[in-house]
Amino acid sequence: MSGINKVILVGHLGKDPEVRHLDGGVTVASFPLATSETYNKDGKRIEQTEWHNIVLWRGLAEVASKYLQKGKLVYIEGKLRTRSFEDKERVKKYVTEVVAENFTILGRKSDFEQTPSTGENSTPKSESDYIDPNDTSGDLPF
Repeated sequence: MSGINKVILVGHLGKDPEVRHLDGGVTVASFPLATSETYNKDGKRIEQTEWHNIVLWRGLAEVASKYLQKGKLVYIEGKLRTRSFEDKERVKKYVTEVVAENFTILGRKSDFEQTPSTGENSTPKSESDYIDPNDTSGDLPF
């Protein structure tokens, strides 16, 4: 029997996606994603934030570079990957990342209309790939 490696996150981008073009024209984008949860401890409301390293490849990276900016709320599905590398002192380091298989921009209709940095219309070409901005139910897409 094979295992399951599935991650679902809803959070805010910590910074704009960093896009790189590798040999052979392969595009990769990466960014930190913050997820937060709140709980009560001794009558005080405590918020705990977890940071996740997100990596997107090829066409998904291209779409992310166009539509994602720092602060955007996104739903991400993917899988965990751990890789190793050697730092400058030749010490082996490990990093765990979420390799995204798809994402959905969440938010209000106004979030899709204009981006302050470009002033251009940033409505996705195919809004069927995203949450309906007219949906006011507040329900998450899962």
